[in-house]
Parts: sequence; C-alpha cells; structure tokens
Amino acid sequence: MNSQGINHYLEAAKRSADWHKSHINQMKKCRFDTIAVHGVYSMQEALDFNQGSIIEPIYMSTSQCYRDSDEMEAALGYQIPTWCYSRIANPTIYYLEGVLALLETYGSDVEASCIATSSGMSAIQTAVDPFLLPDPKEPSKPVNFVATTKIYGGTFQQFAVRKNQERLIEWRKVVNSNDLSEWEKLIDENTRFLYGEMPSNPGQAFFDLKKVIELGHKHGIPVIIDSTVATPALMRPLAMGADIVVQSVSKTLMTSGFGIAGAVIARKNLVSGIDNPEMKADFCMYMKTLPNRDNGPNLSPMHAIMALNDIRTLRARIDIQSRSTMTVAKFLSKHKNVEKVEYLGLESHPLHGVASEYLWLVDSEHDEQYGKPVNRYGHLMSFNVKGGAEAAREVFDSLQRIWRATDLGRIKSVATIPAISTHSQQGEEGRKLADIPPNLIRLCVGSEHPDDIIADLDQALSVLDGKKVISTSPEYSAGGASSATLRR
Repeated sequence: MNSQGINHYLEAAKRSADWHKSHINQMKKCRFDTIAVHGVYSMQEALDFNQGSIIEPIYMSTSQCYRDSDEMEAALGYQIPTWCYSRIANPTIYYLEGVLALLETYGSDVEASCIATSSGMSAIQTAVDPFLLPDPKEPSKPVNFVATTKIYGGTFQQFAVRKNQERLIEWRKVVNSNDLSEWEKLIDENTRFLYGEMPSNPGQAFFDLKKVIELGHKHGIPVIIDSTVATPALMRPLAMGADIVVQSVSKTLMTSGFGIAGAVIARKNLVSGIDNPEMKADFCMYMKTLPNRDNGPNLSPMHAIMALNDIRTLRARIDIQSRSTMTVAKFLSKHKNVEKVEYLGLESHPLHGVASEYLWLVDSEHDEQYGKPVNRYGHLMSFNVKGGAEAAREVFDSLQRIWRATDLGRIKSVATIPAISTHSQQGEEGRKLADIPPNLIRLCVGSEHPDDIIADLDQALSVLDGKKVISTSPEYSAGGASSATLRR
C-alpha cells in the first residue's frame, strides 16, 4: 500500500469540516421538532457511509481502523476528525451530542458543542471539575464555588462531600436562589463558577436566570445550569447567556427509562478567569480530547441511540405532560389531606411569576393548536401530606398505578419520598437547607390520562380519612431508613 501522506488526510478533513459546518447551519434554520427528529444525521451521510439507513446506525465498536500510518498519526494527534476509540468518541454518540447542541441553542446564534457522559452525575463532574483546579501560580490559594442548596440529592453529595469535605473546595451555599444579593455576597476573587438547578428537584426552586448570568459575568466567572427538568423544550439557558448546561439525559430526555446517560452542552468562548484558552474556546471538545479521555466517563452507543429515539418527540411529550401535571397540581391543591403543593404552574406559587418569564413551550407560536407563546411548567411537582412522615408513607404505600421509584422523567408516572430516598444521605440539616421535609412526596407525571393519575392519588389519600390529620411542624426529623443509592 502506498502512503497517501498526512497532507492528503488534512485536506480531506478540511473539506469534510466545511461541508459539516454548512449542514449544521442549514439545520439551525429548521424548527425545533425537525431538529429533534433529524439532528445532525444527513441523507448524504446515510448514502455515502451507512448503506442508506434512514435512522442513525449503532456503532457497537470499540475502535476505528486506519488506512495507513499517516492517517493514524493525523487522527491520534487530533489533526483530523476520528473515532479512534469509543472512550473518546464514537459515531453514534456524536449523533446524540450533535442534536443536543442544536436543541440547546435553538432560536439563537450561539455556537455550542456537547459531550455525552455515562450519567447525569458524571456530566456534573465534567462540567465543574475543570474550574476547580489550583492556580498554578498560587497553588495554596483557596478555591470556592457558589451554588444553590435546592438541588438533587446526588448533586448535594458531590458538592458537600466529594468537593467540600474530601478536596477542601468550599461550597458557598445559596439558600434563597431568587435573592440576587445572596449570590453576590458569596462571590469573591477565588470563586470559580455559579451553579443552579432550575426548576429544582424536587422543590421547584427557580430564580431570575438573566440577572444571575449578568452577575457571574460581571465577576468574570461562568454560570452553569442543570436544566434536566425543563429540557430545551421549555428553556434554553445558553441562549440567555449561560455558559454551560448540564442534562441528566436519563431523565426527561430519555423518557423510556431504558438507560443511563448525561450530557454537558457549553457555549464556545465561555467566560472564565482561568488561564486555559483551549478550554474556554471549546469546553466540550477540550473535555472530550483531554480530561475525559483520561478519566473515561464515556457513554454506551446503545444508550445514545435510545436517547436519540426518545428526543425525537420531546416537544409534544413535554406539552402533554406539563398540561397533565397542571391538572394534577390543581386537584391536589384543593385536597383536604394535602398540606402544600409545589408546582410552578400554580398562580399561588411564590415563584410563579419569575418562572413564567422563562418557561415557554418552544415554537408554540408556530403551532396550529396555539398560534401564540404559551407557558408550560414541566412534569415534576411535589406535595406535602397532612399528618407528617407516617401519613406520607401510608399514602405512598397505597399508590396503585403511580410507580414507587427513585426516578423521574418517565413516560409512566413515578413517585418517591425524597427524605428517605434521593435526599436521604445529605442528613437532616442538609434536607432543611434543601427544604425537603419528611412528609413531602415527589411526583413525576407521565403521559397517562390525568384522570387516571388523579383517581390513583385520590384513593391513596383516602387512607387518611377518619384519622386525626395535623399540619407538620417546621422542626421535622427524617422519616425512614437511609438509602445507600442516590438516584433522581
């Protein structure tokens, strides 16, 4: 075999990159649903490389072979695109990363890239760890980050234990995230990023995102948002100026529940005071080719294709589930055995106003059914049962159609008691910070008819009829045994 020479491959890579950029620009002109269905997979690619397959193929392969030593040298030197090893890159995973980057920047001129990970937790670690390295010029200088306390229990543990306790990186806690002054007073010259989850799981915390972004950028630090519950169908933080979005793809995006996946989507040329031009220029490509290459939180191609298939119907599904959740929330808000309902869609919710500024069903103004922008508030809600922890357990144990599990975002309705499951390990004090009382039931409404969900809730709540039902005291203790496994 005659050697082609490295320049041959560099020139071919440039032609491919130019075509790819043109194709992406064309896709960015399409509507949200079209992008969700097609992503970055093209007819030309199908015909040239994939025997005309109209669905993205699953590349269940560890590695790619090369035509000669020149191509291998160019590829392993990251001079040309390559699928050298699936720990670093894989075509099927690339299709998932491509569609998420397009959806998260939909309706804007923001350029972004994506890196898929093995789980939502590995996505959070991927998003935050590069900012928490010591300053090489002043290695003894303390490092801190500012993040809200009303976050998923696994995130709380990663921040409180893995970062703060084990690595002595200070987590400065924002309790009332919609109070901008609380954020501002915690920032100093050693703060590396601001982090928030909105809407939060399970407490429905929310804040004025644009103001927090403005604050972060004023101090030259990036803003990272976990948007798992909203998804790009309701909110796209990158388009508003955020630097990084984290998705637990396992949840709302991958509604079937067939696998675990995460993703980080980052704008190019993000804000940061860290002296790492390559990282700031293209955060996700930097993570893919360097830190994550070495740490290995890679995603399975099978899980990538399953996520892709669920994402194709994202907007319609979020619309249906949001409307059903609103119906369920209104029912529970009037039930005699319910003390409190947390759902941003209820006008009585203290954060309804600020949430209504940000949570919009994408493209509803172009939808024949609506013809105007409409608010939607997602599929996640929670409610406090009158009578305390034991009453909540009785109601929970009486559910017949709603599944008892530590999961969310499913096509089926799922409920859990966070104090004894997803938030058990953070302890009583941590649950107080996150506003997780023991009588709170988190409910993730699926795509069943809301009448059937309501009927199940009604019969479960009826177990309390005839009993003495009292409101719980603010001074609560954790109900039930701890769970060794933290899941959303």
